[in-house]
Amino acid sequence: MQDAVIIDVRPPYQFDQGKVPGSLNIPIEQITKNAAYIKRLGKPVIFCGNGSESATARRILQQYGLREVYNGGSWQRVLRLKNSI
Repeated sequence: MQDAVIIDVRPPYQFDQGKVPGSLNIPIEQITKNAAYIKRLGKPVIFCGNGSESATARRILQQYGLREVYNGGSWQRVLRLKNSI
């Protein structure tokens, strides 16, 4: 997907334990205050540990006017998808 930005909403300590190369770490608690920044970056693909927090982050960003927000699910799933491209 062109203009995609991969965003991990897990806490920094979890991000440091395993991450998708090239992803940004914006913890779920900081999604609201970073909505305008995320909107400028491109089309967000949001992921977390198991997919539940990424679903919440997706809803929050949609409430802030982002229309193309994708829930990537778990970080392991996104890593597999990225490695298969």
